[in-house]
Amino acid sequence: MIVQMASLSSTSALRIVEEALAEAARQGFCVAVCVVDAHGHTLASARTERATPPILTFAEDKAYTAATMRRATAAFAERMAARPSLTLGLSTRQRLLPWGGGLPILHEGQVVGGIGVSGAQEPEDIACAEAGLRALGLGWEA
Repeated sequence: MIVQMASLSSTSALRIVEEALAEAARQGFCVAVCVVDAHGHTLASARTERATPPILTFAEDKAYTAATMRRATAAFAERMAARPSLTLGLSTRQRLLPWGGGLPILHEGQVVGGIGVSGAQEPEDIACAEAGLRALGLGWEA
């Protein structure tokens, strides 16, 4: 059996990054943004001039977590907090980052990628991610 998955294009990913960075600039935030495909592979990423390199790594991991776990990183964190055994098991896994700022990208109800924003406060990271998706008419799950 063959399973086909829709995925975000690199052109769309770049536009999402640009729109999220534009929102960050309007608000005066220093952030990094990463967009991945449905499998968690990076399609586009960038950071503001003052964002340190680790901030980009955090954005990448948030995007990866949102895309592969198929849920917002903040929701993933809530689930982990409610189940200590889950926290213990997943805390050692590479790339899973349950800090707010990662959103799964939805198109027609299907996860086609993920976005991660890092560098500001969690609600601000989320707002920048939402702005990037909203600009392209894409959905997300909070």
